[in-house]
Amino acid sequence: MSEIYFRQFENRTPPAMPAMSRTQEVRWHFLAGMSVAIGLWYLVWRWGTSLNPDAWWFSVIVASAETLFFLGTLLFFYDIWREQDTPQRLPPSTRNEAQLDGEHGPIGVDVFITTYDEECALVAPSIVAANNLIVPDNIAVRVYLLDDGNRTGMAKIAKEFGVTYLSRDTNLGFKAGNLRNALFQSRGDFVVICDADTRLFPTFLQNTLGYFRDPKAAWVQTPHWFYDIPEGERWEHWGARHGGRFLAKCSYFFRFVSGKLRAGADPFLSDPRVFFDVIQRRRNRHGASFCCGAGSIHRREAVFEQAMKRKARDTRALAQNFGDSSPSAAMPCVPLEPYRFHVSEDIYTSILMHADRESNWISVYHPNVEARMLSPWSMKAWASQKLKYAGGTFDIMLRDNPIFQRGMRWQIKLHYAATFGSYLSVLWAPVLLLAPAFALVTGLSPIAAFTPAFFAHFLPAILVSELAILAACKGHDIGAGRALGMASLPINLRALSLVLRGKKPQFPPTSKKPGESEGWRYIRAHLVLLGVLAFAGVFGCVQGLWGEAGYGTSMLWVNLFWLAWNMSLLGRLALAALWRPDIAIAAAQISKGSETSDDFDTAPV
Repeated sequence: MSEIYFRQFENRTPPAMPAMSRTQEVRWHFLAGMSVAIGLWYLVWRWGTSLNPDAWWFSVIVASAETLFFLGTLLFFYDIWREQDTPQRLPPSTRNEAQLDGEHGPIGVDVFITTYDEECALVAPSIVAANNLIVPDNIAVRVYLLDDGNRTGMAKIAKEFGVTYLSRDTNLGFKAGNLRNALFQSRGDFVVICDADTRLFPTFLQNTLGYFRDPKAAWVQTPHWFYDIPEGERWEHWGARHGGRFLAKCSYFFRFVSGKLRAGADPFLSDPRVFFDVIQRRRNRHGASFCCGAGSIHRREAVFEQAMKRKARDTRALAQNFGDSSPSAAMPCVPLEPYRFHVSEDIYTSILMHADRESNWISVYHPNVEARMLSPWSMKAWASQKLKYAGGTFDIMLRDNPIFQRGMRWQIKLHYAATFGSYLSVLWAPVLLLAPAFALVTGLSPIAAFTPAFFAHFLPAILVSELAILAACKGHDIGAGRALGMASLPINLRALSLVLRGKKPQFPPTSKKPGESEGWRYIRAHLVLLGVLAFAGVFGCVQGLWGEAGYGTSMLWVNLFWLAWNMSLLGRLALAALWRPDIAIAAAQISKGSETSDDFDTAPV
């Protein structure tokens, strides 16, 4: 598979991101209110009536996990409560309109394309796209190729395309350090951040610069769109190619078991539309959309102001530790870090800006796609990316948690709490994952009895919550996100363990090379879990057939249902390990024609 595999997807167009209509919003709010009310009703009954006195400790643990999930749902509902897009305005034509110093001269925009070890064939289209930007009146654009690999090949293509090439002798701070080096060697009033595979649309500046007419706008984030996500092929064609007519007739079964309409579609659950069009978009109502790195544009003044404040604060703290009110010659120098040297420098940027009550910086989320990017095309890339994200988030949560920082508005703190809560669910999600298996093996139940009263309380709570989330997500696929959450559990647990042990998250860029081998290596924990759950299911069925005490019909059916549900979610990642890029590409073509390191380093954090 060549590094230019993505060329076959060039003709794809980004999905539309329409705003939620008033009718949709009313429906969502009504169902959300019902979900909260019925959820509280269920929990009151759960704690007051349904605990099993014969297995009280097991019952309390499961009920506690359910309660924590309910609290997480409340945070999620707050996080996505209402859309409030910032009105789009024309790009500023003068420095005064852009809230910049100096009345005369053009507005400077620097486009940074960061790269470390990517192929020239992958980076070149990004440079071409940056050079093809439509430049509004009185805007001066300069494109920079930031090569942290210090490669002659990159220097050559930078010269070929007429962009400025920047490199450095060390990789200190990795991507954040690379950006810092470029900021010190450039002068643009605004900075566009691109990864090696970020190909800006020509309209990027036209559609984002206008937001900076607001003097408090620190950065604008645009959605990520992975244009190379495999679309897969119809199950009928997949079955015909692999097993003839028999498998072709099993297409409905494959759809049910896999939870996917097409074979090989989005194998790594990379489609980010729920995050960007639902979560990010609705955080915008409080000026609290997070920075996600690529596809964002920043006000240089805001970036350096925060860096100077942080340097001054850290210098004072260091001086106090040295027992002196002013820095001494022996005291280490605190570096100026425009972007914090951290694996999650993007969310760190968000935290520092949002916590500055004095400057009152806000972020703006632009809801329409303005760039195309590449998704992970291997299990190694997927696992590395998820480990990096989880490790960075846990590191911030435990060591520089914005919820406890002074200056940040409580509304924004709740948005961060929703993000951290989703990662912290790794502590109680395993309880609900393994509870059915434990019940089937031991015969103990977390419910006093599976009576009509249980179903009368439990089923409405589940069904209304599901309807509310469906209404909130505007037709986006919520099943993929649910499967991704379950599939990420072993990785998130590993990330939390590494951070608690003082290991610092690594900064490796996500590989864009398709077809890397050893996919099974990254799902060993999932396979073990699937084996444990399958054993529990068989064991429970055998015990029920033998008429053992505790294995009533209702108990068996309820636990077997949840066991199968959990296994189906875990199994989605096993399907990803089976996926092969060359097969998927051929499948996509057939379908269209027929239709019309993985670890952290050991340095202390």
